[in-house]
Amino acid sequence: MEHRPLGWEQLADCGAMRVVGLRLQAGQRVPEHRNAHPLAMIVTQGVLQYSEGSQAGRAKAGELVLINPGERHTYWADEETTAYMIFSGLPGVRARLWNLRRRP
Repeated sequence: MEHRPLGWEQLADCGAMRVVGLRLQAGQRVPEHRNAHPLAMIVTQGVLQYSEGSQAGRAKAGELVLINPGERHTYWADEETTAYMIFSGLPGVRARLWNLRRRP
């Protein structure tokens, strides 16, 4: 089964950390926003364009983008792009065993 290159899908979490799959189709942009916790994005396909504060950049497949808590940021793709987003240190949450999402 092939997925449309669009959106987010939670893959796993252990309470204090969450792994989310991101798919962007060409021309898709995520509006500027902030997160309350640290975020690491590992690009797995394509090129992720991003802006955080006054800095802009691009990360190719195999590269990592780190976003600090509270920092305004946005990201977009000029070509189909996928990445893993790792949210860590979720506030007020205790670490627990990993819970993996199983696909049917």
